[in-house]
Amino acid sequence: MRVALLSYRSKQHVGGQGVYVRHLSRELVALGHSVEVFSGPPYPVLDPGVGLTRVPSLDLYREPDPFRRPALREFRDRVDVLEYLTMCTAGFGEPRTFGLRVRRLLRGRLADFDVVHDNQTLADGVLALEGDGLPVVTTIHHPITLDRRIDLAAATSWRRRLTLRRWYGFLRMQQRVAAASPSVLTVSRASADDIVREFGVRPDRLRVVPLGVPDGFVPPTAPRVPGRILAMASADAPLKGIPTLLEAFAKLRTERDVSLVLVAKPARGGVTERLVEQLGIGEHVTFVHGLSDAELVAVMGSAEVACVPSLHEGFSLPTAELMACATPLVVSRAGAIPEVVGEDGVCADLVTPGDVGELEQALAALLDDPDRRAAMGAAGRTRARERFSWRAVAEATAASYTEAVERHRREHEGQEAPPC
Repeated sequence: MRVALLSYRSKQHVGGQGVYVRHLSRELVALGHSVEVFSGPPYPVLDPGVGLTRVPSLDLYREPDPFRRPALREFRDRVDVLEYLTMCTAGFGEPRTFGLRVRRLLRGRLADFDVVHDNQTLADGVLALEGDGLPVVTTIHHPITLDRRIDLAAATSWRRRLTLRRWYGFLRMQQRVAAASPSVLTVSRASADDIVREFGVRPDRLRVVPLGVPDGFVPPTAPRVPGRILAMASADAPLKGIPTLLEAFAKLRTERDVSLVLVAKPARGGVTERLVEQLGIGEHVTFVHGLSDAELVAVMGSAEVACVPSLHEGFSLPTAELMACATPLVVSRAGAIPEVVGEDGVCADLVTPGDVGELEQALAALLDDPDRRAAMGAAGRTRARERFSWRAVAEATAASYTEAVERHRREHEGQEAPPC
């Protein structure tokens, strides 16, 4: 199968989308498929044998100058103008403009591919490729309407709420495109339910394919650091529940010698930095980011306990990776997290999302019980190895490609591609 894998931004350190693109593309190639990734910036890290076509944009949110003002010479066409004007009105235009650009590219290469796999762009331009002659399979990790709801609930002023509504304006397009998408993959049963409810996708068009953990995520050979707690999250995204963890950690610090490592890059002057200062825990909290896989595995294996305090997760790949590293876990009973760890308490302790006291007690109990930590870590390692394999992800995804090609052939046989 010749696959065009689309992702509007794909660098591993900007979120799970980059991780998904890298590992899925590698395993599809290992199965004998041909994969070419089409990505906007920041561009992905890919393995040998996987092609990359860069889809340039104005890259308006790049570091170190996000929300920048491009020079006039940088504007190439009307799509660039649309991208910039959307930013100027507090909107996020990357999904829409990536869809327009990638459709323009692929309309000139229809004979090069058998199927298009879209990684949650959910743009009109991508869906239009169905009519151009290419079957489209869409992955939705979870509906971003949930992020919007949690962000709006956390907003403290009408001005902030107005800005957030503008920022999430792209969701109107995503809801419309998702409802019209003929073949949808998602990563958990919880996400499937959310997608049906929030995006109006028909259940018979959905297939659940859990994510995988690379073989390199293994238990540590060095001793774990006594009292170290680890969390991996976008520090200033309310969805990830970091304020709850920081408050619980501050309470733990009053009674015991513990430290906290956050695999995150907080915004300068953002909620996380301010809360760390208010709680007086700055000397005991360390932020790390931009890690290689080997460095990430070492950090995961250095902690006595890891925490996933999210208010919602479509899957929570870090949870599965921590289990593979045999790191004991305290996690929120939220979204798909119970599906990943199991609800029997063998692989992780589950707590109520947002409950500081319950989280503090669970962390304290686990830190005080080395035998249970060892048993929990071993059980998590076994579950991760048995259930979460990127090879299995690739095999199930390839099967969905075959179904999509057959469906498209039945629905579009004899039709000609429409004009641009």
